[in-house]
Amino acid sequence: MATHEHILGAEEAHDGFGAKMREFILGGQDGLVNVLGIVLGVAAATASTRIVLISGLAATFAESISMGAVAYTSTKAAKEYYLSLKRRERFELKQKPSEERREVKDIYYHKGFRGQLLNQIVNKITSSKRVWLDTMLAEELHVFPEDYHDPMKSGVIVGVSSIIGSLIPLMPFFFMPVGVSVWWSLLICTLSLFVLGAIKAKVTVGTWWKSGLELAAIGMAAAITGYAVGMVLGVTV
Repeated sequence: MATHEHILGAEEAHDGFGAKMREFILGGQDGLVNVLGIVLGVAAATASTRIVLISGLAATFAESISMGAVAYTSTKAAKEYYLSLKRRERFELKQKPSEERREVKDIYYHKGFRGQLLNQIVNKITSSKRVWLDTMLAEELHVFPEDYHDPMKSGVIVGVSSIIGSLIPLMPFFFMPVGVSVWWSLLICTLSLFVLGAIKAKVTVGTWWKSGLELAAIGMAAAITGYAVGMVLGVTV
């Protein structure tokens, strides 16, 4: 029979996996969509495979470094904010226990608990300082430790996934002429975005096929915009 600790550990592992998957999808879709728009814009303005690849690779690494840095700094700032809230709440539990106990009671009163059951819940929670603190952070402040994991790991995951996503639109241009590569790039990117959207729905919320179509549509909008800009510049320049 599974113990409470085993169940908790499994839930935490699942939450950690979900957070990593969200970061991987974020970096991958951002890199793919941005580079797709750039590559098709350049391809519309020139027939040179070399120029398309140079512009695409430059965008790939600039985009990926930027995405990784943003993920690192934003996660670090969020973690620091969470830790400051935790310190403040720990201080209040120590200095004003009766007031904090009353807050726990109010929280569960508004959840519908009454009488002896409500008192039992409050007594159980406040009997452990760790549980009490975690309850106040989650129920009163609505912050959760799994949302503020290792900032460096977050930055690396987003950066690497952005590189992988950014290379997808470029792959056909390594092997075929520009004209043919444009259509293959569109096809591959549309399918990739649909799959990413479906996976995103599985690890977060939503219907897989709706999420897939939504992400594919975003990619096509970027592609059309980039191609149109390239066509205009290719004519006017």
